[in-house]
Amino acid sequence: MAEPLLATSGLTKRFGGLVATSDVSLEVEPGEVHAVIGPNGAGKTTLAAQLAGELTQDAGTIRFAGADVSRLGTARRAALGIARSFQITSIFREFSALGNVALAVQAHAGHSFRFGGAARRDPRLREPARAALDEVGLGGRVDVPAGALSHGERRVLELAMVLATRPRLLLLDEPMAGMGPEESAGMVRLLGTLKGRLAIVLVEHDMDAVFALADRISVMVYGRVIASGAPEAIRGDAEVRRAYLGDAAS
Repeated sequence: MAEPLLATSGLTKRFGGLVATSDVSLEVEPGEVHAVIGPNGAGKTTLAAQLAGELTQDAGTIRFAGADVSRLGTARRAALGIARSFQITSIFREFSALGNVALAVQAHAGHSFRFGGAARRDPRLREPARAALDEVGLGGRVDVPAGALSHGERRVLELAMVLATRPRLLLLDEPMAGMGPEESAGMVRLLGTLKGRLAIVLVEHDMDAVFALADRISVMVYGRVIASGAPEAIRGDAEVRRAYLGDAAS
């Protein structure tokens, strides 16, 4: 059987007396959407930070594409193809949509251009940036300042910035955060177009989105994974229903 694209074993992170992740082991196959759900404080964002290299685990290992990346920093992991978006959108509001994505391309490629307008006008940055904006449906908004975009458009812009780095694995932390029903539905459709092309670890509270997108779901409670499996198996798991899903599973 082929090796998974991402695999963690015994991943543990403590902050003083608080155990944020405890013995977390999970696998993500190429092209799979693997959702991580759980109540607030379950350790989901800590897990995403560990996978991205922003936090170093106290115990356990992380393997990506067959290599042990447990001690690599964020830049090295990004170069290998691991990209993360955040619950709070991180964009340059004064730059255009195209400028934001061009800077993401520049940062990933390690160009030596000076930070600023000259870099953003370089065709080696603009062309992949424009392609990423077209891919997410913002091709008509390339020259709009990011601060003038709607909240939902800014979330989509952040996804374009991530996609422009040509990742193999997306770590998406609450991509539907703050969205209304229509915007959330649009994001679900957009992420659905990525299924099978990229592996995605999806941290999300929107259960409709999770069950619409996920090939597999892992449920975290108090830092531990209490269940992992196909969506229907998770929906019917009595322990999961008691711990988290409740009426959302009915």
